[in-house]
Amino acid sequence: MLSPSISRESSSFVEVSEPDPDGEDLESTPHSLSRAVYERRAEYTRSHSMKIKVGTWNVAACPGVHNDIRSWFVDGKGVDTKLAGLKISDLDGNNVKVRSKGDTGDPKSIPETPLGDEGVVLGGEHVGLYVLGLQEIVRLASAKEYIGRVYVDPEPLNKWKRALEEAVPHGYELIADTQMSGLLLLIYASPAIAPTVSSVSSVSVGTGIMGYLGNKGAVCTRIVLGETTRLAFINSHLASGTEKAHYERRCWDYNEITSRTKFDPVSVAGETSDIQEVIGDEDFAFWFGDLNFRLDGLPGDDIRRLLMLHARGEYAPGSSPRNYLESEIAKSEEPILIRHVESDDDEPIDLQAENPNTSSRSSSIDLPDPDDFLQDPHSDPTSLQATLDSLLPHDQLRRVQRQKKAFHDGWREGPITFIPTYKYDVGTFGVFDSGEKMRPPSWCDRILFRTRRYKSEYDGRVRDEEAARVKDEEMRSRGIAQAAQDEEVIFDYDPASDGVDTYGDYDEYDEGEDNGEDVTVKDEQADKLNLEIYTSHQRVTSSDHKPLDAVFTINYDAVVPELKSRVHQEVARELDRAENEHRPGVTILVEHSDLIDEAPGSQATTDAADGVNFGDVKYLYSKERSLTIANTGQVPATFAFISKPSGPGQPGQVAPSWLRPYDDDGAVKRLESEVTLEPGDTIMVTLEIYVEDFAQVRALNMGELQLDEVLILRVTDGRDYFIPVRGDWLQSCFGRTIDELIRIPEAGGARALRPPGNKDAAQENTLSVIDSNTLTEAVPRELTKLTDTFEPLLERAIAEREMTGASETPVPDAWPFESTTTSHSRSQTRALLLEALDTNTPLNASFPRGVCEVEKLETTAEVLQLFVASLTDGIIPASFWKTIDDDLAARKRAPTPDETRILTMVPLADSPPHSIALVHLVVRLGKVVAMRAPPPSSPATEAKPSRFDFRQSMGYGRARRTTLTDDPGLAARRAIERRIAEVWALVMIRGPEGVGEKERKASEARKRGVVEAFLAKV
Repeated sequence: MLSPSISRESSSFVEVSEPDPDGEDLESTPHSLSRAVYERRAEYTRSHSMKIKVGTWNVAACPGVHNDIRSWFVDGKGVDTKLAGLKISDLDGNNVKVRSKGDTGDPKSIPETPLGDEGVVLGGEHVGLYVLGLQEIVRLASAKEYIGRVYVDPEPLNKWKRALEEAVPHGYELIADTQMSGLLLLIYASPAIAPTVSSVSSVSVGTGIMGYLGNKGAVCTRIVLGETTRLAFINSHLASGTEKAHYERRCWDYNEITSRTKFDPVSVAGETSDIQEVIGDEDFAFWFGDLNFRLDGLPGDDIRRLLMLHARGEYAPGSSPRNYLESEIAKSEEPILIRHVESDDDEPIDLQAENPNTSSRSSSIDLPDPDDFLQDPHSDPTSLQATLDSLLPHDQLRRVQRQKKAFHDGWREGPITFIPTYKYDVGTFGVFDSGEKMRPPSWCDRILFRTRRYKSEYDGRVRDEEAARVKDEEMRSRGIAQAAQDEEVIFDYDPASDGVDTYGDYDEYDEGEDNGEDVTVKDEQADKLNLEIYTSHQRVTSSDHKPLDAVFTINYDAVVPELKSRVHQEVARELDRAENEHRPGVTILVEHSDLIDEAPGSQATTDAADGVNFGDVKYLYSKERSLTIANTGQVPATFAFISKPSGPGQPGQVAPSWLRPYDDDGAVKRLESEVTLEPGDTIMVTLEIYVEDFAQVRALNMGELQLDEVLILRVTDGRDYFIPVRGDWLQSCFGRTIDELIRIPEAGGARALRPPGNKDAAQENTLSVIDSNTLTEAVPRELTKLTDTFEPLLERAIAEREMTGASETPVPDAWPFESTTTSHSRSQTRALLLEALDTNTPLNASFPRGVCEVEKLETTAEVLQLFVASLTDGIIPASFWKTIDDDLAARKRAPTPDETRILTMVPLADSPPHSIALVHLVVRLGKVVAMRAPPPSSPATEAKPSRFDFRQSMGYGRARRTTLTDDPGLAARRAIERRIAEVWALVMIRGPEGVGEKERKASEARKRGVVEAFLAKV
């Protein structure tokens, strides 16, 4: 049964604080809370079972070998049951055809597994963890490649990851991928197991050239399962060669790997140690790979010839090729009876289904002839297993274990019931090395495992032996040992010569282990490990090594999040009751609920370490997050957010202007206001993020400002709480210059941009800075879209007012730039228009249904004013306005409208984008005046503006009668022109700062006169 997925909590406690300087009251610290919860772990852990499939393969850098991963590692194919010690119902060997590379298709894409192979090794969705160790995935020919490939060329890693991702069942997640030169370790977890995996730490240890390069060594990964159980996986490639020096070097490699492997510390009970973990600290360990241990003292030709006969089924006298074991089994009336490799009892295990052809004889009352029984394969001299048993005493791995040079401290291996995995001719079945070196077959590829119990038992024996040695030395120093030696007259034992190379003697590493024995893990939980399958895949012929895999079942205790949460709450209440009555304390709960207006895929939720995350933040778009502050102490708690310096020489502030707090009761009107809560009371504080300042918008667009802040909540006579607040700014067309806007690409609009210096690979197709050589528009696209949308809306709004009779109700002279509707009712429509401008989508499609034409018009007019006001340089930049203003101020008499327009346009000729934008805007504003107050149809009645029309507007003294007629319609038109000019003058024109009050007012009057001059012309 697989472990259920761990659910994610939607809120978390922020309890990060400075340590208590007194160090006396430990009951309220987060560490003490975590420790108390950890002590009650038995209440929230439950037993789970999971299967782990470990595979190893030296692919010898052969092309196309990655295509075989699915067949042998996941689907369990490619096993020759006659040569792997398995008796599983399979296809007749004569009917199994191997797919040849010479067949149709690309040779590199054809898996070299038998046609019709259904697979006999457990795989698919039944496996919780797939752990694959590969060796020689790249061919390294020089020391330069040993160093360079692992860091420069990611293609081998990506190729194998893609192959395994396509092979494992859908939904399996990559937990770890570690590569060092030709070594690669990949771990995939099922959808049920992946959420329970944590504390993943990977280490690479090179033991190759000079003892450090990566052509030999190991890649290791440690994971924590269910918050309780440590698993370590070591994929190694030890030194090769058949000489004694190579044998010793392999032992040296092993010791280097074990001593230099340092995993990151694991947080236990909320505390993280500074001491790194090593191999041996885990609960279950699996060591696999090409260990390169060979067979000693046997002629290679004899071993090769003997095993090839077995591979062909020709070893026994009179046997037919490839069918000796099957024919022998078919003759039997009874099943094969062999003892399980992990069991010490005398109960036999039935490994063969009863032959249906012998059912009549089986039912006979006659006792069977003893000769009709098949012998135990270990006792049958003609069996493959007997041959393997005769070779295993010469195995170097078992020798180094006996000599305690390597893999002796609790490491165990399943029974070897398969023929050696090395070395074969590539593309052949059962044909050992026929090349020049004629390497003898060996079990180079191995999978070993160790539990905490096995390690503890070995350590106990070492301690006992050391104690015995010390005791012997003490006895020898006192003369007791010599007296005892004089009485030994029967036996004379020489340890230097007796018992050498007696492979048949008792050996603790040759014993079968108890199947499913309980293992005591670090936190004293009872776990189990059971080896179910350990075999090679002889029919995979694409490398000179045969792939090897093993299937384990482990039983372990895992944390159940719901139960742990319940225990956490209970412990927190207990600690609260025990807390010092005279010390106030609060708990801050951060609500991380997503808002309904959150964009799909936005990361608005955060964990406790991230604090308050607002997710995506837009211009003039309000988002809120809530903090619940509860007094969990026994006395009233008074607290406030404290200010901190915002910069050198600047006054302190609690929060930047883009962050605002409030609550329903109005108690927190300002962040620094003190609030007192009685024990058990709570207060809900809402944090609102709202960016409206143009300077901040500009800084955010350019990457000069980040929405990142830390609020400090100080409890009087208590401690400080640090609450991180952050948001992700979305690029906007507001707060930019005209030169920038006319160069923004059409695709995606300003939203597709990213601030300079942002190297996010996910946005590699966007612009980090605007290309100054690319001109996409003569006028900012956003200005054109707003004015094009504005005109028809004005026509329909005026028609709507006339049809509804609202035209009798007067409106402000500057309408629609002075609104008649409330700003609150337009906020949603405004937000949609801003989004459409930033993303370059049609404005008309952004209006919500049911909004009247007047509200659409006034919202569009508001956004138009905001857009022009946000331009950093304005329609008329400050440098140009100084020239224009000086010319106007130098005149002794008021200029005519024509003269004013000429004085304005001449300096702007040096900046065509600003000149064009000015003409475009004032023409559209003039049309607004014309729609509001149409000009008279008779030219004779039209008022002709003179230089005196602008005297008062431009600061030239008292106004005189300004028209040649007293027509009230013309007077209304002039009033509309003047008021619209007043509204737009400060929005369009940027003036110098730091001038006196008198000069400022005079300059503003001249600004109004310039705009009015352009409106009078239209």
